[in-house]
Order: sequence, then C-alpha cells, then structure tokens
Amino acid sequence: MVVCGDDALAHRLAAELRDVYGERVTLVVPSAQEPHRPRIPPPARALGRAGALLGRVSAAMVRPSPLLSEAPGDGAEPPEETVRILEAAQPDDAALTEAGIAGAGALALVYDDDELNIHAALRARRLNPRLRLVIRLYNRKLGQHLEELLDQAAAVAALGSGDGGDAEGADASTTVLSDADTVAPALAGAAVAGTSKVIEADGLLLRAVERTPVSPGQPGEPGLCTLALLPASAGEPAGASGAATVSAAGDEGPVLLPDEAATAAATGCGTVVLETVSYTGRPVRRRWLRGRGAPLTSLFSRRLRWSLAGVVGAVLALAVASSLTLGEDPVHAVYLSLLDLFAINDPALHDPAPRKVLQLLSGLTGLLLLPVLVAAAFEGLGTFRSASALRRPPRGLSGHVVLLGLGKVGTRVLARLHEMGIPVVCIEGDPEARGIALARRLRVPTVLGDVTQEGVLEAAMIERAATLLALTSEDTTNLEASLYARSVHPRLRVTLRLFDDRFATAVYRTLRAAHPGALTRSRSVTYLAAPAFAGAMMGREILGAIPVERRVLLIARFAVRGHAGLEGRTVAEVLRPGRLRVLAVDTSAPDDPEPDAAGAAATPPPAEERTPARLVHELGDDYVLRPQDRVLLVATRQGLGELHARNRGTAAGAGPGRDDRASQV
Repeated sequence: MVVCGDDALAHRLAAELRDVYGERVTLVVPSAQEPHRPRIPPPARALGRAGALLGRVSAAMVRPSPLLSEAPGDGAEPPEETVRILEAAQPDDAALTEAGIAGAGALALVYDDDELNIHAALRARRLNPRLRLVIRLYNRKLGQHLEELLDQAAAVAALGSGDGGDAEGADASTTVLSDADTVAPALAGAAVAGTSKVIEADGLLLRAVERTPVSPGQPGEPGLCTLALLPASAGEPAGASGAATVSAAGDEGPVLLPDEAATAAATGCGTVVLETVSYTGRPVRRRWLRGRGAPLTSLFSRRLRWSLAGVVGAVLALAVASSLTLGEDPVHAVYLSLLDLFAINDPALHDPAPRKVLQLLSGLTGLLLLPVLVAAAFEGLGTFRSASALRRPPRGLSGHVVLLGLGKVGTRVLARLHEMGIPVVCIEGDPEARGIALARRLRVPTVLGDVTQEGVLEAAMIERAATLLALTSEDTTNLEASLYARSVHPRLRVTLRLFDDRFATAVYRTLRAAHPGALTRSRSVTYLAAPAFAGAMMGREILGAIPVERRVLLIARFAVRGHAGLEGRTVAEVLRPGRLRVLAVDTSAPDDPEPDAAGAAATPPPAEERTPARLVHELGDDYVLRPQDRVLLVATRQGLGELHARNRGTAAGAGPGRDDRASQV
C-alpha cells in the first residue's frame, strides 16, 4: 500500500493499514527542507515540526504489530517491513516509481489540495492501470466525474493489454472520499449513542459493543448478532466456557462469528455484539406543509384567530336577529348583514326601527373588522417572509443536540442528524457559513452569534439539551463552549473536535475526572476518517473493520448480481459459521422487468432514493437473494477470501486473477 499526503491523515492512514489490516505501507510525505507549497511555514520552522513528527511516526510504526505477530489462523503473515517513509516534494512520476507504484495494490492520495490529488491520480493510473485508487476530494460532483474517468481509463488499458480476463480478477477501482462525508456518521453516532465507533452501511448505523457475561437463567440484552465469544476470565473455571473459547488453531482466544448453538452453549463468556444505532428520544415534530411554505397554524397568531372568530360570530348573530325580527330568509339576512358590514348597502331610512338598529350594529362591526384584516395581512406577510429566514428554537424543546459550527464537517453532520429525525439546534457565528443555507432549507433552529459570548448557549437551550457537538475549527472555542456547557448542565454529553492529539488527550482525561457521570469524547477528523480511507484501499466493498482482541472482522457490501456465491441463494445458505454472516439486505431496487425486444435492463434507483437496508431478522433466513439486491456482510479475512474464490471458481470463462489482493488479505 502506498499513502501520499501532507497532514495527519496520511500518518493515521498508514497506522490503520498496518495495525488493522496488516499491510506493508510506503508513506510518501513532503520534504521538510523544501516546502512544496507557498503556504507551508518557512524551512526552519517546517523542519522542526515536520522532523519531529516524522521521527515520532517512524519510531511508532516500525515496531511489529501485535495483530500480525500473535493472531493465529487469520491468514496474515508478519510483513518484512511495516512502514517505509519516503520524502518527496511532489507526487510526480519519479516519487511514485520510487514508492513502488508498479507493484502496489492500492494508492491513497490524501493531500489537502484537490488539484494536487487529481494530478497524482492521473499519473498513477498511467503508470499502473491495475492500481486501486483512493482520492481525497472536497468537491463531490467533481469526484463522481473523476471516478468514472479513471475507471474507464483502467478498463481501456486492460483491453489494450490483452488481459481482459485477468482484469476481471483485479480490483482497479477508483474511490473518491471526503473528510466531512466520512466522519459525519461517527459524529452522529456520538450524538445518539455516545460513541464514535460507528460504521454506516446502506442507511444503517452499526456499532460493536462488548458485554460482560450474564448469570445462567438471565436473558441477555438483544442485539443484531453475536460477533465473537470472548475467552473466560482468569477467575472463572475453564470447565464451563473454556471449551467454547478455543480457536481452531488450538490457542485460547475469541471465537469469531459463532452460530446460535455455540452462542447458547457459552453461557459464561463475554460477548461482542453488533447493534444498530438509533435515536430513542423525542423525534422532530414536522408540522410543515409539503414544499417550502409556512405552517398552517403560524399564518395567524392565537390572538388574531380569536378576533376573527369574534367578528364571524357577530355577523352570524346579526343575521339571526334580522331573520327573527323582520321575518326574512336566513340566507338573505346574512347577505344584508354583510352589505351593511362593508358599508355598501343603502341607508335604511324608511325601514322599521329594528332594521335601522341592526344596520348600525353591522356598521360598527365593520369598523372593528378593519384593523383585524390589516393585522392579518401583516402577520401573513411576515410569516411567509420568515419562512426563508432562520428559525428560532421553539419553546419546550428538550433532549435535543446542540451543534456548534456549520462549516464543512458541521454541515454534513446536520444533514445526517436531520435524516435520523433527531432534533437539532445549531450555533454559528458567521452568517455566510456553508451550512446556513442548509439549516434555512431544513427549517432547523439556528442561533447566530459568538458562542464565547454570554447568552448564546442559553439561547440554544443548552440546559435542556442531551448532547453538545463542538465542531468548529478552533480548539479553544470548542473547549470553552464545552466547559461552559458543563457548568450549566453537568451531565451533558459532550463531543469535541480537537486537532492536537496531546491536547485532546489532556482535555479528555480532565473532563472525565471532573465529570465522571457524564460522557466525554474528543476526536479529530483525521482519526475518524482514517478507517474509511483504509477500508476503501482494501477494496471498494470493504466498509470498515471491527477489531476483536488480536483479530479483525470486516464489514463488506456486495452486489448480488453475477455473484455465484450469493445470487439465488437463501440467507441461511450464505451463512458460514466462524467465517461469514449476512447482516442486512438492501431490497429497495425493484424486480427486474420481463426482457423486452430491446433487452433493456432495469435501472436501479438513485442512492438518495434508496431506503435503509432491511435486517436479516426482518427478512428471515429463507429469503432468496435477488440479482438486484445488495447484501451487507460481516466476515473474517478467510471468509471473504472464500467468497471471492467461490465466485471465480464457478464463473464461466473467468480465469484466476494475477493480483487477488481483496481475497487474500
């Protein structure tokens, strides 16, 4: 694996590839003596900071990984060299060649410069058409076009070289990721469940939790599935659960992906259970009409509605009195009362006295109606004007999430929380921030102001909130807001975005010691984004990894169509205890239509129109996987390798690939 970058994400990604996936990594970083961009600090200062960072990374990464040296039976061998650091001012042809791009399995370009990443990706695709590319871009539309371009270039190069059959076995895909998009699910999970170790897959938020053994006869907490059975503790006798915690290699360790019988038999073992993260608090009350109009109840205020009701009652009373005293038809009496009300009827000079009195009363009611109509016009106009303005926090709001900062990351988190139906109140000091337009469109309550000033957090009702997400780009601002919020609400759940690792560690320990009864999380964007980039480097279908002691389970997504190990099989037939398990199935795609004369295939729905995947317990083990479905799997490395091998072994006319890294990791 080759990683090219100029910030902390590159180092995090290299460590993730080594520790979790056991890969050999070449880390290409800019030269400390020759800054490659003008905005880099002067050479002396850059040498001090970058040199120390490279020294720490080298010392931390060269030592052998416990995951590789002690994990038996997972098919991974200790690498000859864990991380090799290469200094290069630019990721040009010479630097990529020296990094071994010709024989690499994947390349990650994570520079903080879209143009630099694009140029390097084009060079890398030309040097090695079979290379798997992972590119960091902030422009999502440009990223989609770049994916199509580079994938097409890889296909053309494979056809031109005459190894089209071999190219089917290799994964020369291109994946474009953004920091903000990848960390949004983790931060949303921190707001909902108090943890950022969350994997997003097909509309689901999944997390792995470790549970202590339960006493015999007591039911355990329900979960999506049991990922692992942990070994018995030292204080427990080995007779009850020791046999269930012996691996196939003969060493005591966790049993991965056990079946129901093994789970039921291991009553004295701790377990690692996969759960779905969901919001259980008060949902967002959506009382708005479709479109962007105003709510029906806010067109007129309560006092104005009572005034209009009084005028209508007075008109009806006058009509009834006119019908009773003058003997007129009720409809005609209402008509005359309205004419008198609007002062467009002739004076009742020669009519009886009751008619004259009723006409005077109708005129007086008309005078009272005039200011009511003017007030209704102004209120209605103000309501429609405020429909495009920022909404204020409603009264009685509680259990909500206070989101501080509507920048690049905060905007993605706001969209994710709104999709989950979680009430949010935003705080932003810049009226022109990127997320202000989204908050206005979603009608999310927003407070404009400096959070360090008094009264801003109170305006967001922090004393009744459940979580504070401090996501601004300034560490001191996030810390100050968190400390003040804790002084107002001591048990408030706080998640901080902090850039400096040492500062984040000190803040986390101090807040945890000062408020032991409240949850505190301090994370950086690079820390949360690195697993997503590492999973993309291992293959487009890999969504994330779940470490279980010294082993690892992979969360993967596969398209059923054309996959011999999945298409036409039931969920129970796909199950491989200890190696592979189906978690959920995306069934949002419609059934394939009958083949017509043109042979047109069914067009799958866009990603934004897909519904969340359905869990296995909702479908049942007898559900037959359709070609248009997508399955979500949890598997060991060996399980994924067998799934790939079964597909290639039964595919007609498909030869073995020369570089099957996805099935051999």
